[in-house]
Amino acid sequence: MEKRYFQKEIETMPVEEIKKLQSEKLVKQVKHVYENVPYYRNLMDEKGVKPEDIKGIEDLHKLPFLTKSDLRDAYPYGLLGKPLSDCVRIHSTSGTTGKRVVAFYTQHDIDLWDDCCARAIVAADGSKDDVCQVAYGYGLFTGGFGLNGGSQKVGCLTLPMSSGNTERQVQFMMDLNATILCCTPSYAAYIGEYLKEQGYTPDRIPLKAGIFGAEPWTEEMRRGIEATLGIKAYDIYGLTESTGPGVAFECEEQTGMHINEDHFLAEIIDPDTGEVLPEGSKGELVFTSLDKEAFPLLRYRTRDICVLSRKECSCGRTFIKMAKPMGRSDDMMIIRGVNVFPSQIETVLLKEGYQPNYQIVVDRKNNNDTFDINVEMNPEQFTDTVSGVTAMEKALAGAMKTMLGINPAIHLVPPKSITRSEGKAVRVIDKRKLHD
Repeated sequence: MEKRYFQKEIETMPVEEIKKLQSEKLVKQVKHVYENVPYYRNLMDEKGVKPEDIKGIEDLHKLPFLTKSDLRDAYPYGLLGKPLSDCVRIHSTSGTTGKRVVAFYTQHDIDLWDDCCARAIVAADGSKDDVCQVAYGYGLFTGGFGLNGGSQKVGCLTLPMSSGNTERQVQFMMDLNATILCCTPSYAAYIGEYLKEQGYTPDRIPLKAGIFGAEPWTEEMRRGIEATLGIKAYDIYGLTESTGPGVAFECEEQTGMHINEDHFLAEIIDPDTGEVLPEGSKGELVFTSLDKEAFPLLRYRTRDICVLSRKECSCGRTFIKMAKPMGRSDDMMIIRGVNVFPSQIETVLLKEGYQPNYQIVVDRKNNNDTFDINVEMNPEQFTDTVSGVTAMEKALAGAMKTMLGINPAIHLVPPKSITRSEGKAVRVIDKRKLHD
């Protein structure tokens, strides 16, 4: 198959040229931020750093970090880098605690964001001949608008479905022969489940590719979605604070996501000390937006734990790759003193033949953590004999103990009894926070 790119010259640029471009953009961006964002200027002044101290990407480590709490402290306009009259849109995070994070966009910012998402669609073998069904949420959430803009830029016929109303999703998918589906992986799995129930086999589903992101998902879940829908499933990464989906995207190699390095400068740091770690180290991902005008974040700590690699990619793109995040340094649960990531639990479930329909419930009773996992049985596994269920629960608890190092209480529940997600799946209910 001929290799396709949206902006070949940039996506296949020699690494030295990428670094040179990043250095030029960083110097300009630091000056822009220092002159226009008093909040960050104060952070730089506290650290004794002036714009002229930043001569290239090798000086990035001198700059102060930004965290989500800074974004909340500066809400709503404190990190704005352009006059409001130059801004044409906002998006906001779906945060559940404290103030929401509001990100601002100029038309220039949106144009660059559309380019980034267009690159992701072309990397998933998309072209103007495709029908792209966008089933991410629209509105304040960045998913719908991001992939919608990228799809139109590629020239696809774009179906702006938003999330939910699965019956209508399937009707449009079938009637209009949608070839690319963009949504959260949990919703993709749900659509696959729905199609299967309606009697559709993969060869009758017109889709060829899916671009899934906005929540963690495992390799096992990817293979399950690919098998049910008869597609190739691609990962996409982004965060509202940096722009939205399209910060990084997967190519056909499916071994990590290429970061759009002409727009985003990535570092990996030790989450405890803030020290920059060498390539190949596992640590916290930090992003600097190199040419965002309205909301130009420098050294923003994402809290995502991952690894960066410059290993040559068979797709021909030279952008550095980030591994799928291995959890987060902030939503990692510490249960009975052990670090637990929901992605570990999902890996075990899929390996043991269960679907990723589960809910983790953590509580604290008499100063001890309780750790329960409710897991839905597949219709073919379902049994209403107590002894059958008990044996399955015991086997699954043993597999979890091997992976996590601690024993959860497993509760197998009937098929379809856990509420399905049409947006981001609610996987964790941590009741301990209510007692603090």
